[in-house]
Amino acid sequence: MAKEKKVAIITGSSRGVGAATARLLASRGYAVVINYSKSESEARQVEEECRSLGADTLLIQADVAEDEDCRKLVDETVARWGRLDALVNNAGTTKFCGHSNLEGLTKEDFFNIYGTNVVGAYQMVKWAAPHLKKTGAGAIVNVASIAGVLGIGSSIAYCASKAALINLTVTLARVLGPEIRVNAVCPGFIQGEWLRGGLGPELYEAYKTHLENTLPLRRTATPELVAETIRFFIEDAVLVTGEALLLDAGHHLVGTGPVMK
Repeated sequence: MAKEKKVAIITGSSRGVGAATARLLASRGYAVVINYSKSESEARQVEEECRSLGADTLLIQADVAEDEDCRKLVDETVARWGRLDALVNNAGTTKFCGHSNLEGLTKEDFFNIYGTNVVGAYQMVKWAAPHLKKTGAGAIVNVASIAGVLGIGSSIAYCASKAALINLTVTLARVLGPEIRVNAVCPGFIQGEWLRGGLGPELYEAYKTHLENTLPLRRTATPELVAETIRFFIEDAVLVTGEALLLDAGHHLVGTGPVMK
């Protein structure tokens, strides 16, 4: 009897870490659900890349900040393949705002950022958990950030949301075991268009160069490196749950460095 294909949902997988994770899991034989909120053309490109690797795919437009959209994501996945083995909560948003600019963030900004980064992850887990439990070895990986540990990043609201996501990881790991492991990755600076667009090309390059000259490991992350650690948590880390792993080239060892003041 042929081995059943494992199934993974990766939220926010039209670009960056989400896209890299979809491609990596596709290359390892997973059926992958590619999710996007607005970037349909980019998501379709990722889907084509996954199909070229021999993967079964499902492309679903959904905003994880909306509970019914989260339910749709899970329901359509299970309707297609009858199972769910892994959930990667990668969808995220921010507002770039210097930390000293207290007038720059509104209540609505906080609600918007938390709605995607924290509530969205929770809602996805709520709907996915019954199906992940059925496998007896389900895995959830939340994409957090060193922003939630060091208090640095695109805005105070973003930092606070990632700290909340790390805490959510711990509490969910406690209640969902033994059938489901829940872990988080906490990348530092990730090369790519998301940060380049938010910081602007000049500041992006200056910050990247500074980190690559000062961090203990003298490098910054790529989406592919983060995706490999996500894969590790899904496939290999059978004794690990409730962990938030820093992928920051040692940034936490040398203090915060430049902060968006």
